[in-house]
Amino acid sequence: MSDGDDDTTELSPESLDERLNEAQEALEAAETEADLDDVEATLDEIEADIEAADLPEADDEDEDDPAEELTSQLSDLRDDLESQRGPYADDAIETLEEAKSTITDTRWTEQGEGEVVAAVEAFADDFGGVLDASVSVDGDDESALTAAIDDAISAIDAAGLDADDDAETIADLIEVADGLTDGLDDAQEWDDLETREKLQAQGFYDVLGHYKDYPPELSALKEHEKRGNIDMIALAFESFQSGFMEEYCIEAFTRMNDPAAYDAVEPQAKRRNKGAIKAIGKMGAEEGVEMLIDYSDTDSDPALQKVVFKALGEIGSEEATQPLANKLVTENENVRSAAARALGILGDTRAIEPLADVIADDDVDSVRASAAWALRQIGTKTALEAAAEYADDRSYLVQREAELAAEFLGDDVEPEATV
Repeated sequence: MSDGDDDTTELSPESLDERLNEAQEALEAAETEADLDDVEATLDEIEADIEAADLPEADDEDEDDPAEELTSQLSDLRDDLESQRGPYADDAIETLEEAKSTITDTRWTEQGEGEVVAAVEAFADDFGGVLDASVSVDGDDESALTAAIDDAISAIDAAGLDADDDAETIADLIEVADGLTDGLDDAQEWDDLETREKLQAQGFYDVLGHYKDYPPELSALKEHEKRGNIDMIALAFESFQSGFMEEYCIEAFTRMNDPAAYDAVEPQAKRRNKGAIKAIGKMGAEEGVEMLIDYSDTDSDPALQKVVFKALGEIGSEEATQPLANKLVTENENVRSAAARALGILGDTRAIEPLADVIADDDVDSVRASAAWALRQIGTKTALEAAAEYADDRSYLVQREAELAAEFLGDDVEPEATV
C-alpha cells in the first residue's frame, strides 16, 4: 500500500484493478526467474490490499462482486506466473526417480526385461548427448540399471543448472527422461502374460481353435457369449485388469440374463457400477434386492437411482414395492418418473393407489404419464380403470396412456391379484 491521506480511496476497485493490469504487463515482459519473483512479490502486496480494503458490495445479484472479481483476476495471474516458471533440473530428476521405482517395483516378463535394458541403454546414450557426463549401463540386472540412472541424477545435481541460463539444456534433459518413461511403459509386464497363461490353462482360448484375432481375448469372449458359457465370461471378468474388457463382460452378462453371473458382478454393483446393477436387473437376481433397496435412497445421485429402480422392477420382488412407492413424492421429477415406471414393471397391485394419486396430484405431466403407463403395465381391471379416467386430460401424454388403458378394458384383462 502506498502512502496517502485517504487509504479507502487508494484501495478502490479501480485502483486495485489498475495495479493488477500493471502486474500482468510486468508478467508478460518477464524474462528471468528474478523478474518472476518480482511479479510474485507484487501480487502478494495486491492480495494483502484486497483483503484489507473496504470494497463495496454488489447492489444486486446480476452485478459482479468487486472483491470476487479482483480475487479471480489475481488467481489467474498467479496461474500464469507459475506456468512461466521453469523448467527446472529437479523436474528431470523427479522423472528419473519415478523411472527407478518403476523398474524395481514391476515384475517383468523375459521379453520385458530385455526391453527395459534397451530403454535404459537408449536413455544413457541420449543423456550423454545433453550433458558432458558419461553414463553407462554395466550389466542387465536391476541394480546395474538403477545405478546408471543414479549416475545421471548425480550428474544433473553436479551441473548446477540455472533455470534462466540453462533453460534449453534442462528442457533436453526432461525430454530424455520422458523418453525413458515411455520406454518402460512399452515394456512387457509379467502380470499381463500371467493372466493370459492362466486363462489358457483353464481353456478360455480353446473356443478359438486355430483362429487368431487381435485381441484374442475379445474374440474368445464373443464366442463364449454365443455359446452361453457364463462360467468362462465370469473367469475373464475376474482375471482381466482392462476396463474395456470388464465393461464388455458386464454387457455380456446383461445380454445373457443368467443369474449364475450374480456372484461375478456383485462386487462391481457394490461399487455402484451402473452397468453391473443393470445386469443384476436383467438376470432377475433376487439376492441383489436388499442391496439395491439401500441404493434407492441415494438422492444425491438421480442417475444411479433410475438404474436401480429399473433393476428392482425387473427383478420383480414385492420387497421393493414400498421403497419405490416412497420415491413417488421425492423432489426430483425424473426420479419420481423412474420410480413410477419401475412399479409398473414390478407389477404389484399394491402400487395401484399410490400411482393413481400421482396422476391426480403431481404437477409434472411427464411424471403423471409415467404413472399412467405403470398402471397399464400392472394391467388389472382396477389399475386400468384408474388410468382410463384421464382420457380427457390436459396433457396429451396422460391422455394417450388413458386411451390405451380404456382400449385394454374393452378386452379381457387380468383378474385382480390377491395380496
